[in-house]
Amino acid sequence: ASYRLNEECSVLSLVLAQQTQPAVLSEFKAVMLASLRSLVAKEWGSQHELAWNWFWENVTRLLKAENFKPQVQLKALEEFLTKLSPTELSSLYRNVYKKFFELAPSGQDFLKQSSATLDYIV
Repeated sequence: ASYRLNEECSVLSLVLAQQTQPAVLSEFKAVMLASLRSLVAKEWGSQHELAWNWFWENVTRLLKAENFKPQVQLKALEEFLTKLSPTELSSLYRNVYKKFFELAPSGQDFLKQSSATLDYIV
């Protein structure tokens, strides 16, 4: 699978980890395929079906590989952050935003809050 697909599945696994009930990927696949068939009924064919099934099999495989990683990572992050002093935390927050804005300058258009608010978000 591509780097981009891996990255998107990692993000999706973080979102799914926050849900109170586990996602049933097989049910989502059925709904996704039914929706696609309906949306592009005239153009839909066996090649589309094959391609989307292949895609969803890869997504499912990647999500299963990520299973429980977010919980482990969150615990490690919480342990790390509790060991930092307030000064170290503030420095960490500033460095996170500095790096984020270097990599995605347009993020500044969406995050125009005070330093305290940005610290709280992190």
